[in-house]
Amino acid sequence: MNINFEYDDVKASNRLEIMAASRLEKLLDKFDFIVRADVFFKTENTSSPDTGMICNIRLSAPGPRLFAEASHSSFEASIAESVSDLERQLQKRKAKMKSR
Repeated sequence: MNINFEYDDVKASNRLEIMAASRLEKLLDKFDFIVRADVFFKTENTSSPDTGMICNIRLSAPGPRLFAEASHSSFEASIAESVSDLERQLQKRKAKMKSR
């Protein structure tokens, strides 16, 4: 699986890339049909201290692309929520693929 990272108003971070890649590798172990992942990190000025660090993840797999977005006070929490959302979507996709 190929993983691309993009940063918008965020300094590139090896730590974030390693964390996101390890979470995505776990998804790949469960769902071997994932082809590519695009991970976007960006910050947003918000009035709430609990949001603002945004992680978007787009997965290329058979069928329409899968997408998840999360905004929390840290990128780590945003990565975790995005990956769990994608895992739910991948389980649905895998169930549809088996029923065909």
